[in-house]
Amino acid sequence: MSERQRVVSLIQEAIQSGARQQQACDVLELSSRTYQRWIKAGVVSDGRMTTKQPPPVNKLSDDERQQILAVCNTPPYSQLPPYQIVPRLADQGTYLASESSFYRILRAANQLTHRGTVNIRTKTSKVRHFTATRPNQVWSWDITYCPSRIIGHHYYLYMIEDIYSRKIVGWEAHDKENGEHAARLLERSVWAEKSVKSQLVLHSDHGGPLKSIMLKAKLQELGVVSSYSRPRVSNDNPYSESLFRTVKYHPRWPSEGFASLEDTRLWVKEFVQWYNHDHRHSRIKFVTPEQRHTGEDVQLLEKRHALYSRMIKLHPERWSTTTRNWQHEPTVELNPKHHNERKAA
Repeated sequence: MSERQRVVSLIQEAIQSGARQQQACDVLELSSRTYQRWIKAGVVSDGRMTTKQPPPVNKLSDDERQQILAVCNTPPYSQLPPYQIVPRLADQGTYLASESSFYRILRAANQLTHRGTVNIRTKTSKVRHFTATRPNQVWSWDITYCPSRIIGHHYYLYMIEDIYSRKIVGWEAHDKENGEHAARLLERSVWAEKSVKSQLVLHSDHGGPLKSIMLKAKLQELGVVSSYSRPRVSNDNPYSESLFRTVKYHPRWPSEGFASLEDTRLWVKEFVQWYNHDHRHSRIKFVTPEQRHTGEDVQLLEKRHALYSRMIKLHPERWSTTTRNWQHEPTVELNPKHHNERKAA
């Protein structure tokens, strides 16, 4: 089934369930008029890809294109970009084509990149900043490989982490990755944490399943706000990357690979139990993710601080500085503002 047919099928299913056509189209970021045109055309393949279009009347001939390339490669112009070449030719009473045509022809000939001292400006995405002051405000998730004992074959581990408490709030392992698995895991996790329609933020990278149409529809249905890392920026999703490092550096991680998908799921289930309830996480003052998720860490850290305070009074000669910092961290940030401002300075 093509992507277009899948979209039409989802919209029709929503309409049959009682949704309005406009609302169903808005969820999938599709124009209602486009949907109607697809239905009228029979929802086949995209006609723009198969219909033969007549050549435009203003298309340059091959001789004209070769003439432009020849001029651009002469010594006076070989180090200049088109916006410098065209005016200089005009000063000599010569017009060959517009600047855009020069750019298009040079690009097709692979002669545009870093022409002379010109640097092509690259588009940068704005960094999104989020702050979590309690559990279930900001989640991070990703998909990683779990190798099997067959060379070249592996399983896919989907894992969602609450960045405030570092608790694993949802996970699944499958033999393939797709939007359907991602949507089902998200729905199960959001309902388990009672976070439906709470404006929960879900941060991820640009993996295909994490940006699928099916998942976007599920995000809309659950009232979850989507957030994506910048393309080719590895540290925009640091919490999931750190979690996967902990997974794969666990002493019981099978270096020879997993025997089966069921074996993978059993191992991950035991790991999640250990990680959430026994592992003392260094970034949350060595309490377990479950303790921080439920708020138990506040009392635990107060007890530790009281103990250390008594010990320093009892044996002050054994302390060169103050006691260890056991203060509760009230906030956790994703892409901290001060970091972004320092990079921009």
